Amino acid sequence: MAVPARPLFILIVGLGSFLLFLVQPLIARAALPQLGGAPAVWNTAMLFYQGALLLGYLYAHALQRLTLQAQIALHMGVLLAAAATLPLSLPVEGGPPPGEEALWLLARMALGIGPLFVAVAAQAPLMQAWFARSPDPEAVNPWFLYAASNAGSLAGLLAYPFLLEPFLGLSLQRLGWSAGYAGLVALVGMAAMGLWREGRAMPAAPLAAGGAQPRLGLARQARWVALAAVPSGLMLSTTTHITTDIMAMPLLWVLPLSLYLLSFILAFGHHGATWGRRATIAAPFLLLVFGGAGFLSLDRAATLYGLSSLLLLAVVATALHGAVAADRPAVRQLTRFYLMLALGGMLGGLFAALLAPLLFDWVYEHPILLLLAALLVPARPLTQRIGRLWIGRGPVARGLRVLAPPVSLALSWWLGANFSTVALTPWMVGAVALIVALAVLAIGRPFAFTFHFLMLMLALGGWQQIDISTVRDARVRSFFGVYAIQNVQSSQTRRLQHGTTMHGIQSLDPMKSRIPMSYYAPESGVGLAFQAAPALFGPGARMGFVGLGAGSLACYARPGQAWTVFEIDPAIVDLTIGRRAFTYVAQCKPDIRIVLGDARLTLARAPKGSFDMLAVDAFSSDSIPLHLLTVEALRTYMAALQAEGVLLIHISNRFLDLEPVVAALVRHEGLAARRLLYFPRAASARAGLSFSGSDWVAVTRTEEGMARFLAAAAPGPEAESLWGELDDSEGRPAWTDERASILPALKPLAELLS
Repeated sequence: MAVPARPLFILIVGLGSFLLFLVQPLIARAALPQLGGAPAVWNTAMLFYQGALLLGYLYAHALQRLTLQAQIALHMGVLLAAAATLPLSLPVEGGPPPGEEALWLLARMALGIGPLFVAVAAQAPLMQAWFARSPDPEAVNPWFLYAASNAGSLAGLLAYPFLLEPFLGLSLQRLGWSAGYAGLVALVGMAAMGLWREGRAMPAAPLAAGGAQPRLGLARQARWVALAAVPSGLMLSTTTHITTDIMAMPLLWVLPLSLYLLSFILAFGHHGATWGRRATIAAPFLLLVFGGAGFLSLDRAATLYGLSSLLLLAVVATALHGAVAADRPAVRQLTRFYLMLALGGMLGGLFAALLAPLLFDWVYEHPILLLLAALLVPARPLTQRIGRLWIGRGPVARGLRVLAPPVSLALSWWLGANFSTVALTPWMVGAVALIVALAVLAIGRPFAFTFHFLMLMLALGGWQQIDISTVRDARVRSFFGVYAIQNVQSSQTRRLQHGTTMHGIQSLDPMKSRIPMSYYAPESGVGLAFQAAPALFGPGARMGFVGLGAGSLACYARPGQAWTVFEIDPAIVDLTIGRRAFTYVAQCKPDIRIVLGDARLTLARAPKGSFDMLAVDAFSSDSIPLHLLTVEALRTYMAALQAEGVLLIHISNRFLDLEPVVAALVRHEGLAARRLLYFPRAASARAGLSFSGSDWVAVTRTEEGMARFLAAAAPGPEAESLWGELDDSEGRPAWTDERASILPALKPLAELLS
C-alpha cells in the first residue's frame, strides 16, 4: 500500500467516529426550538444514534459475505450516495403532536441524517475487518482500532462544547462537518485502492485468516448484549438526572456519554485487562456508597450527587465493558461481536429513553439499571475465606444463607418507615451499616449482593418513592420530565416539584389560596409588574406568560383582562387545570386561554402587538432552554408586545448567571431593561406565606417606556432602588440561534458546590 496501513486505518476510524459524535449535540441543539430544553431530547437523540449504529454494524456484518473487491465497490457507492443528503439538516417544520414528541423526533432524524449516520457508523467494524486483510503485522489483532474509534468519538463530543459551539455558528458547523465527511470518503478511498491492489479476495466466510472457527453460542452472544445494554441504559438514566438538575445543553449532555466512551477506550486499549480488573474491584463499593442513594432526593447537594453519579457510571461501565472485552471472539467473528454490542446499546437506550417514561411515573430506570449492573459485574469475594463462608456446611455459612436475607429485608422495611437525612439517629446509622456489611460479605455472589444492594436502596428512599407512586395524581411523568405534587403539613402548602426544583406553591388555607407564592410573590418583580397592568394599560390589559407551572400568575388577573398562557407540556396543563391539583387558575381566571407548544414558535404565529405584558418563565428544572434567550427569541417576544408593552424574564438559576446574558441581548437590540432581585421578608414566613427569592428583569423598547413602567410598578422614590440597572460590564456577545455558548454563563465551581 502507498500509505502504511495502520496509521491510515487509525485515521479513518478516528475521523469517522469524530464526525459521528460531533453530529449528536449539533442535531440535538437544532431540535431545541421545537422540543424545548427537556433532557428527553438528548436521550431520544441518543436512542436514534444507537439504532442507526446498529443498522451500520448490521450493514458491515452483512458485507462480510462478499469478496473484498465487492465490499469496496458497494461501500464507496453508499458513501457517495449518502453525500447527496449534505449539508446536515433536521426537517422540524410544524412541530410534534402532543404526546408524540419522541417518535416525531426519531422520524425527523431518520429523514434528515439517517443515511449519513448509517454510512459513517459502519466505519468502525468495517475498517477493522478490512485492516485484518492488510499486510500489516498487527492485522491479526485489529481490536485496538475499536479503542481508536472511541477516542475519536470522545474527541468529537468534547470538541463541540469547547471548540465549535463557542466560536462557530450552526451554518459553519454544518459546513465543517460536510468537509470532514469529504475527507473521510477520500481516506476510505485511499485504503480501498491499497487493498484492491493487494488483490486479496474475500471468501464466503467472514475472514480468510484463522481457519475454521466454532459457531458462537447463543448464551455467549446474549451475555455480550447484556453487558453492553446496562452501561448504555445507565448512561442515559444518568444523563436524565444531570440535565434535569443543571441545564439541557450539549456541554452537560456530553459528560455521561464522554465517560461511557472513555470506558470503551480503557477496556479495549492495550491495558484493558488491568483497567477492567481495577474497575471490577471498585464497582461493588461505589455501587453501595453512591448507588445506594439512588432513590434519595438530595436537593441541597444536587451538584455533588451529580458528580458522584458520573463517577459511578464511569467505573461500572469500565467494569462491564472490560468483561465483554475479555470475552471477545476470534477475529473472523469480529463484525458479529460488534453487532451484538450495538444491539445491546440500542436495547439499553430503548429501555431508558422510550419504555421507562411510559412505564414509570418516576426515574425508576436508574435504580433498576444499577441493580442489573450489580448482578453483571464479575466481582470476586474479598478473600477466599469470605467466599467460603457462603458455601460451607457449618453454622456460620448456613446462618448467612438463611438469616441474612430476612434480616436485611426487615432492616430495610424499618428504615423505609423511619429514615430521614435531616433527623438521623444512631439506630438508623447502625441499621444502614449492617445492610452494607451484609452486602460487602456477599461481594462475589451476584444474586446475594444484588439483593442486599436492593434492600439498601429501598431503605434510603426507595420505599417512600414506591409509596408515592401508589397515590393517584401524586406524580406525573411526560417527555419533558417528572412532576411531583407534595403536601407540606408544616407550612400548610402544596408544591409542584420538577426534579429538585420547585415550580409552584399554593397555600392549603382557603384564605390564602389566591395569593401567588414562591417566585411570584406580590413584591417580586413579576408581582409588582402584573399588579401595575391596570394603571399602565387600562382595565382591558392583554396579559401573557410562558410556562404554566402551578398557575400562580393567574391570580394577578383582574376583571376585563384577557390572559393567555403558553405551555409546552400537556401533562402540566392536565395536572394544573384538568385535575386541579392547583386551583389558582380555577379560582382566579378560569377562562384563561392555553396555547400548547414551544412558546417561541407559538408566539411567532401570534398577531404582532397581541400583548401589553408578557412574562417568560420557561424553566426545565433550574434551566432555561437556550433557544428562549437568543436575539431571535427576544425579537419574537417584542414583536408580540404592543409598542409600549413590557417584557418580564425570570433569570433565577442555581447554576447559571443569566444577568449578563440578558444584558447582552438588551444591548444588542437597543432596548431598556431593569432588574429586581427580591428576597422575602421574615414577616412573610411568620404569616405562613411561602415566598421565595427571585430575580426578574423588565424590558421595554425605550427609556421613556421604562420610566412609565417604574412609576407604576414601584411608585415613589423607592423605584430606582428596587429596579436596578443590569450589569453589562463584561460586554459579552449576545446569544443567537447561530452561535451561543453557556461556558461564560456558568457560575464558579465553588458557588455551584456550596
